[in-house]
Amino acid sequence: MKVTVLQNIMNANDQLAAENQTLLNNHKILAVNIMSSPGAGKTTLLIETIRRLKAEVRIAVIEADIASSIDADKISREDIPVIQINTGGQCHIDANMVKTALDRLPLKELDLIFVENVGNLICPADFKIGTHINVMLLSVPEGHDKPYKYPLMFTTSQSVIISKMDYLPLSDFNIQVFKEVVAGLNAAAAILPISARTGQGLEEWISWLKSQLKRVR
Repeated sequence: MKVTVLQNIMNANDQLAAENQTLLNNHKILAVNIMSSPGAGKTTLLIETIRRLKAEVRIAVIEADIASSIDADKISREDIPVIQINTGGQCHIDANMVKTALDRLPLKELDLIFVENVGNLICPADFKIGTHINVMLLSVPEGHDKPYKYPLMFTTSQSVIISKMDYLPLSDFNIQVFKEVVAGLNAAAAILPISARTGQGLEEWISWLKSQLKRVR
């Protein structure tokens, strides 16, 4: 009985996620789900991305945290629409939370929506929310062994970003080993080494995003 109930919950979430994506498709909006562990650099990357794109792309952000609006406050300074979701303890957001946020956004005036998921390497990968693309960040200080420990996060992502590349000289992070393991899990994933602090790799990231935008439009 417990398994049946869980299945029913997941089916309901997946159905609502499909409805969210249909809504986004009708407005020709690309939605990107950004996932990582806490502190991997999601918010910093988002801010630098927004600064490079907002002159030509209309952007909004759905910001998710267990508590507080610290990251949403930072992003709102870029003068774009931001909706805060506080999960109250949940380690992920679900399709219903995203639907509520979408209802509060001016969809007719947007081209791109980033969803910054709760910092966690397990739960967010399990829940569809209606976005078109999953992007996963792994920071250099976390180590190159994480694909072994959290494979689902890597197999469900269309792009895997190695963030905080400016820390590479201070670490034993092995990029070649990391790329080989990720390729074994998900050969189609784009692997992008980036430092939002120095700007390394940001042009490649922006170019990749623009290619995804063209697909939706």
